[in-house]
Amino acid sequence: MATFLYNLGRLAFRRRHFVALIWVALLTLAGVGAASAPAAGTTSFSIPGTEAQKAFDLLEQRFPGASADGATGRIVFKAPDGQKMTDADNKATVAKTVKELGGGTEVVSVTDPFTTNAVSKDGSVAYTSVKYEVPGMELADSTRESLEAAGDDARAAGLTVDVGGDALEAGAEPGAAGEIVGIAIAAVVLVITLGSIVAAGLPLLTAIIGVGIGVSTITVLAKALDLGDTTSTLALMIGLAVGIDYALFIVSRYRNELAEGRDREEAAGRATGTAGSAVVFAGLTVVIALAGLAVVNVPMLTKMGLAAAGTVVIAVLIALTMIPAMLGYAGRKIRPAGEKRKSSKEHTSSDAATSQKQTKPNMGTRWASFVIRRPVAVLVLGVVGLGAIALPATQLELGLPDDGSQPTSTTQRRAYDTLSEGFGPGFNGPLMIVVDAKDSDDPTAAFGDVADGIKGLKDVVTVTPPAPNKAGDTATITVIPNSKPSSTQTEDLVHAIRDKGSDFKAETDAEVLVTGTTAMNIDFSQKLNDALVPYLALVVGLAFLLLIVVFRSILVPLKAALGFLLSVLAALGAVVAVFQWGWFSGLIGVEETGPIMSMMPIFMVGVVFGLAMDYEVFLVTRMREAYVHGETPSQAVVTGFRHSARVVVAAAIIMMAVFGGFISSGESMIKMIGFGLAIAVFFDAFVVRMAIVPAVLALLGKKAWWLPKWLDRALPNVDVEGEGLRAHDDPAKGSGSDEDRELVRV
Repeated sequence: MATFLYNLGRLAFRRRHFVALIWVALLTLAGVGAASAPAAGTTSFSIPGTEAQKAFDLLEQRFPGASADGATGRIVFKAPDGQKMTDADNKATVAKTVKELGGGTEVVSVTDPFTTNAVSKDGSVAYTSVKYEVPGMELADSTRESLEAAGDDARAAGLTVDVGGDALEAGAEPGAAGEIVGIAIAAVVLVITLGSIVAAGLPLLTAIIGVGIGVSTITVLAKALDLGDTTSTLALMIGLAVGIDYALFIVSRYRNELAEGRDREEAAGRATGTAGSAVVFAGLTVVIALAGLAVVNVPMLTKMGLAAAGTVVIAVLIALTMIPAMLGYAGRKIRPAGEKRKSSKEHTSSDAATSQKQTKPNMGTRWASFVIRRPVAVLVLGVVGLGAIALPATQLELGLPDDGSQPTSTTQRRAYDTLSEGFGPGFNGPLMIVVDAKDSDDPTAAFGDVADGIKGLKDVVTVTPPAPNKAGDTATITVIPNSKPSSTQTEDLVHAIRDKGSDFKAETDAEVLVTGTTAMNIDFSQKLNDALVPYLALVVGLAFLLLIVVFRSILVPLKAALGFLLSVLAALGAVVAVFQWGWFSGLIGVEETGPIMSMMPIFMVGVVFGLAMDYEVFLVTRMREAYVHGETPSQAVVTGFRHSARVVVAAAIIMMAVFGGFISSGESMIKMIGFGLAIAVFFDAFVVRMAIVPAVLALLGKKAWWLPKWLDRALPNVDVEGEGLRAHDDPAKGSGSDEDRELVRV
């Protein structure tokens, strides 16, 4: 592989105009396609195999036109002190609001609080519910804006009005500001790492082009493949991060090759053949992790993972072709590693002085030497430290955020709190019971028996009378719990109703299903939890096999996988401590603690595993390269750190900047994702890869690179370390006037 990529890099360097034209043409084509693509329309969210989804499907069939999965908005009214909502003036104001809402687009129905008993016992609070045709994330912006503005007249009349419900779930992309902050920090880090604005600009330019092609392609396919906005958001975040990193590694290796005295074309080929090989396999691990989300069997997650994986593939292809082409355009503006900007007089300084400067130990060399001298202490400190931070993960509680987790400054949170005050905390998360009595001899009696049976369960406040369909074979019953939607008591109630469903089935031949937003969230969390172990086994297993091929070792890939698990568990522990327990929550603006978002563990495993393997591949392949070329195991560790540590640190800081920008979001879910991914990258890059990895390799010595002979013969030789490039070590191929060659080729 190294030889093939070496030839590809030299070809791209020589044919830079053609390569650049191809990528610009692809970007233009994708951009024009995205600009002219039809609107994505509505996207469906389903969780196949769950009871809540089965109930929704049944409702669509038995209650046609009812929009069972449609969004719900709530306008919550609170009377001024000394007044009641039942006062004539207040009733008239509410009636006017209800009439305005009923004339809106995408509206199925609007309730009158005075005819549906939606007024609190003390008369201070009332609410009206608005049912929409489509889920909250699919509502048109104009519809959402109309809902938010519906209470303006009531506010002018003196009422306190707030809006809640899943209808306010924004479909817009979150974290755009975070990406801008990440790019700005990345630019500074790249300039410091690569030593010039031109060198720093190449990774940024190529990453933006890759993300532009990827996100534009997703936009083109959005309608045909039913892709949501979150799909392009994940692709943007991952594509930008890996695009910068992959280009950074190749440009950095290019500068090292220049420092070895090679001409620019040869250096570009060498950089693509060696660092480019690592890019290919690092990209494969990310693709495996993202595409593996299909194991969860949630269509939305599958599409998100595949789209992000496609963007990573584009980032790899750009790094292997466009980066060498851009290096050709940059010419002498990109200097060898270790060379500072000099005057013409300084350029004539002796080669001996330059060589002496380049051999001076850098920070990576000094750190690796320290770890090799004290491997046991470093290993114990790293493992114990991460293990201690991971302890809170044993108390992990999963759920999905609701309006109760919103900042107190939002109207959704105020509406949530007002409803809890007037009707009880469980009112914000009603359960919908679907009774399928098609096989029952007496459906009406079955409906009544189910309602009466549920009334006797613990934590039930209200059970509404059954509402049958026109055929009379199916009915819905609304149950109001005593506890808030995200509480364990409400989850226990859902399980209790489902457990009692077998009794109802035996007694009445009616099937009882629990659904609604709260039940759907519970089922979604359970499905993700059940899929975590199979997903982890698949992703880690495939990557383990891939790394065996790359490193030609058993213990190095095993160490890589175990180190990743340690960093992810530590990151989950930190997330639990901050977002569930409230430790240091004020520092990052967490206003409400509660269950951890159910997607968080599997999301972190997928994203962080791919990125962690990036650092592993880039760092350890350089060690493997030195070992194959004759250095002792300890010397190889030091050599790997001398050439790669600074770049890996820069890549990790860039990654943390991209993810950390999301912490400033007002959305609790986005804040949690940003914090979780940023802290996971910190633990993996700076503790696992920079401390635990060299300590383990120092202790293992030559055993680290042991591979059974039969397996060595069976595995393909991918030559990531560039052993095959020794055939190109003829000095004549690297001599001559570099500038003259460039002038001829340009």
